[in-house]
Amino acid sequence: MTWIKICGITNLEDALTAVNAGADALGFVFYEKSPRKIDPDMAREIVAKLPPEVEKVGVFVDESSEQIGEIAKHARLTAMQLPRGVSMGMMGPPLSSPSCLKTYVVLPAAQLFDEGGFQWLAPATRSKAISAIFLDSATLRQPGGTGKVFDWERAAPLVAAIGGAFDVVVAGGLTPTNVTGAIRILKPWGVDVTSGVEVRPGKKDPEKVRAFVAAVRQTEKNA
Repeated sequence: MTWIKICGITNLEDALTAVNAGADALGFVFYEKSPRKIDPDMAREIVAKLPPEVEKVGVFVDESSEQIGEIAKHARLTAMQLPRGVSMGMMGPPLSSPSCLKTYVVLPAAQLFDEGGFQWLAPATRSKAISAIFLDSATLRQPGGTGKVFDWERAAPLVAAIGGAFDVVVAGGLTPTNVTGAIRILKPWGVDVTSGVEVRPGKKDPEKVRAFVAAVRQTEKNA
């Protein structure tokens, strides 16, 4: 089954809506400049009320490894999501974080079309520390939650190549109406949605959350 992550969770109501809809993972953003930023104490309260099988992913951008480790332990996260630059400096969980913490690496899809993108992926394939690669339409100015899709058709053969070494998660501009196309074209291991299921930044639309998960599952049945 396609792994589904609902990101940008800021409150318990939205978290439970996502879980009840069938999400496999929830994302908590700790980036200071994000409109979806959540306090570690609030994240801890929400995580405490979630089923153990649901992945609790901390999304970090420019925090130090020490900060990431402290937040991960305090909020009882099960995974961390890091931009490529940060993850290359760590290639695994921070020393102060639980050893079982998974590491997800975000790679802007545009870098797939640059030689540099594959130069980075080559040595990364030798590391067992990376659990999955997230392909997003992120930019340096906006490292996530852009609400924009990347060129799926152009990226498809490259995603297939990466998929031989990593689980690939597609993000960026996904919605209940276009996620079917993303899955059919890219055949990812997982999908990650933020703005596509929101009423406004930080507040989910329950109907859109349910519709998104339903669209993914229906696509699987029709495959």
